[in-house]
Amino acid sequence: MTTTTPAAPPEVVPLPAAAPRSRRRLTPYWLLLPGIAWLVVFFAVPMVYQASTSLQTGSLEDGFRVTWHIATYWDALAEYKWHFLRSFGYAATATVLCLAVGYPLAYTIAFKVSRRWRSVLLILVIAPFFTSFLIRTLAWKTILSDGGPVVGALDALHVLDVTAALGLTEGDRVLATPLAVVCGLTYNFLPFMILPLYTSLERIDPRLHEAAGDLYARPFTTFRKVTFPISLPGVVAGTLLTFIPASGDYINAQLLGSPSEQMVGNGIQKQFLNVLDYPTAAALSFILMALILGIVTVYMRKAGTEELV
Repeated sequence: MTTTTPAAPPEVVPLPAAAPRSRRRLTPYWLLLPGIAWLVVFFAVPMVYQASTSLQTGSLEDGFRVTWHIATYWDALAEYKWHFLRSFGYAATATVLCLAVGYPLAYTIAFKVSRRWRSVLLILVIAPFFTSFLIRTLAWKTILSDGGPVVGALDALHVLDVTAALGLTEGDRVLATPLAVVCGLTYNFLPFMILPLYTSLERIDPRLHEAAGDLYARPFTTFRKVTFPISLPGVVAGTLLTFIPASGDYINAQLLGSPSEQMVGNGIQKQFLNVLDYPTAAALSFILMALILGIVTVYMRKAGTEELV
């Protein structure tokens, strides 16, 4: 009688040990470390240094020392209050114009153009970014020059009479007026409005428009009840991306305006580079940042930010 040897049990391969739970919890923070380090070195540290500068007194010859001179803020605000008002007024006007021009264009690209041509139109939208900001602004100085075709056409259509009555232009000239500054701001920051709008509109399912039509909604009603409410995140993002940099801009006012159209950015540049009054310049920067932060906070609370994530 033959006896069979029982087969050996299969060898059990040990599974790799699971990563410690603490290490898994720390992984997101390690991934955030480069960005946090960048913000600390290039944002937090300069902000602290600038805050220290705004509280100093002295001169360039004798040196500046921290004396906690808070009155610098009140003096800067009193001296440049009209610069702040012009900055926010020009920026708000340019933002509204960018929205008025950018929304129809973004809507057309998202819904009225075939996919093959969308990329071409989007490239044309961002094409100005391939040219220097300074060169683009100087080009507007040529476009709006006295005796040019643009000014001649506006004069022939009596548009300049209306803008002069509104205080936007002076006589038969556009250059060195508030209108020229607003035009420069609108042109330079228009892509910042179009791209968020297109992203928000492109996500809308076209079948929603068809459903609205099946329910006998007119095109304007469909836009008012369906399209625009869904695209509000893009509107909020576009207006913020336009208003915030436009408020601190100084190139357009410097090249297209006159001393009467100077914005707060021009005042900061003057204090830093010409007058060499570093505490006042730093105080102006902090006041501008605080005002923009307050305006943006109120705006975002009124507009709602749930869908901006």
